[in-house]
Amino acid sequence: MDVVSTKIPDVKIITPKKYGDHRGFFSETYSRRAFADAGIDLEFVQDNHSLSASQGTVRGLHFQTPPHAQDKLVRCVRGAILDVAVDLRRSSPTFGQYVSAVISADNWAQILVPVGFGHGFVTLEPDTEVVYKVTDYYSPSHDAGIRWDDPALAVDWKVTPEQATLSDKDQKLPFLADAPLLFD
Repeated sequence: MDVVSTKIPDVKIITPKKYGDHRGFFSETYSRRAFADAGIDLEFVQDNHSLSASQGTVRGLHFQTPPHAQDKLVRCVRGAILDVAVDLRRSSPTFGQYVSAVISADNWAQILVPVGFGHGFVTLEPDTEVVYKVTDYYSPSHDAGIRWDDPALAVDWKVTPEQATLSDKDQKLPFLADAPLLFD
């Protein structure tokens, strides 16, 4: 397993080994022991799986607030996404900055998005499936988010607002400056 820190070191790109032959492939995509050996000591409690039918589907930017904040380990099992993690820790020197990476079924990379970050992605191909592990259970009363297209963040999503497909919920999220529920 290859673990690489991004320009915001708490966000990591993790690429599991993949062994293939004429039958297909095998990959150990998660091992608590291997993650602990790499300095990542998290207990994942829930797996989530999404399918986005259209290219240009934007999901995010989402997070859960304490005491039910979540670390996320995100991978793409079909298609490709541009994954985005925005630092929402007010005391962080990188507050309001973001990391983005292409995560795809082809590159087999995963992204670790820690507590304190908003998370979202845009699909780069139709019929894209994303699977992710989280360290706390879904809590509707702690579910929050910020606008994906907030000009203060200046995220390069590789899609225009006219091309983006969003949920009603995501279209109504507040801008960063107006978000009351962030991290210290």
